[in-house]
Amino acid sequence: MVEGYIHSTESFGTVDGPGIRFVFFLQGCPMRCQYCHNPDTWEFKKNNAISVDNAVKEVLKYKNYLTGGGVTFSGGEPLCQIDFITQTAKKLKQNGIHIAIDTSGVTFDGSKKYDELIKYVDLFLLDIKHIDSEKHREITGFSNENTLNFAKYLNKYNKEVWIRYVLCENLSDSETDLIDLKEFIKNLTCVSRVEVLPYHTLGVKKYEKLGIDYKLKGVNPPSKEKILWAKNFFNEK
Repeated sequence: MVEGYIHSTESFGTVDGPGIRFVFFLQGCPMRCQYCHNPDTWEFKKNNAISVDNAVKEVLKYKNYLTGGGVTFSGGEPLCQIDFITQTAKKLKQNGIHIAIDTSGVTFDGSKKYDELIKYVDLFLLDIKHIDSEKHREITGFSNENTLNFAKYLNKYNKEVWIRYVLCENLSDSETDLIDLKEFIKNLTCVSRVEVLPYHTLGVKKYEKLGIDYKLKGVNPPSKEKILWAKNFFNEK
């Protein structure tokens, strides 16, 4: 029996896809993004287990409230638990629920599991941490090869994608970085939105509590002007 290992859930999410959404935050992530605000989701702890059937039942309690929305699987890195998501999404689709996945694509390996998964997913929120592979490795500990290959794979099968990009001083905010990313996105007909997410320090207390060194001490969130500039840049034709 396939189970999912859940960090937490949110029954009234409004920022992880369209409409009002039930969000599963799954436990476990291989990446160690310098600006991650949920370091408590990193470890692959097999606790808070839930069966596929019980996950579906939990969502259906709120079905009437998911106005214009649905269910989002987030993390951690949710596709570390691809079997659980695939089976749960399949049953939720049978109940008319819109499915989104918020992922970095780091686990993508081109296997048949992904061919099965995308049958039941309406929207992918794809986090591209950086278009330059070495800078991506600096930020996350991994190259961006799997992420970019996943974007191309989703484009091949015409799956709707929202690109998410964290804007962080001296890491991902140079004009050159944004130009190169925009050029990559131009070749993806499946991308319907680019979301610029400004770096913030809301997770610092978690690092202190967990005894993890926070690598971006002293880095300030981007200014309103810089955020607006980046958003306008991606919206320009």
